[in-house]
Amino acid sequence: MDSSTSSPITPGGRWQPAPRHAPIVAGVIALAVVAVWLTRMGQNSVAASLMIVDPRWFSWEDFSTLTGRLDALAITLSGGQVWRLLTPDFLHFSWTHIIFNAVMLWFLGSQIEWIDGRPRLILLLLITSLGSNVLQYLVSGPLFGGLSGAVYGVLGYCWLSQRRMPRFQFPPALMTFAVAWMVIGFTPLPELLGLGRMANEAHLGGFLVGLLMAFALPLPGFRGRK
Repeated sequence: MDSSTSSPITPGGRWQPAPRHAPIVAGVIALAVVAVWLTRMGQNSVAASLMIVDPRWFSWEDFSTLTGRLDALAITLSGGQVWRLLTPDFLHFSWTHIIFNAVMLWFLGSQIEWIDGRPRLILLLLITSLGSNVLQYLVSGPLFGGLSGAVYGVLGYCWLSQRRMPRFQFPPALMTFAVAWMVIGFTPLPELLGLGRMANEAHLGGFLVGLLMAFALPLPGFRGRK
């Protein structure tokens, strides 16, 4: 392996960047934790302000068809609330939900931020969030939330990028577990286990967008950052 494909040296020789080396990822996680507190785990009216469409503005019949969901989204966006395309990421409905998402986003996202650079991480988070949130909304309506769509996007990006040019700490079993969990989400098993309904389309949408970005974006150059 020549120097152009060797894994870059991580700060301080550690295998995982510290928070000061990945402030974007740390900030996203912090915002999600604040949103958990403000929305009381998605149980108060503040949560509606973070959903992709505010369900209080429409009847539930509007969300019963794809045409109705598209119309509601168009009305929301035409009113200037474009930020709603991203804010569902910060809604979480249990501590297990946010802890799992935060751990996974930190493990993979901090490596992308340090090794591939902050602009690429920001682009990845924005596009995977858009893809996952819009797909989930079009399939199920506005009652969903969480960083898991972005997490699956980061996962897909890391996996395919790693195959093109090894540079991340990426256990092979992680992909097997994540894909298996995504498939299980499309079955009744999570609800039978008391885990509730999963945002399956968000997982799938984020994962596919992450793979696409890993394939389409040029391989990054490495440089040490302080």
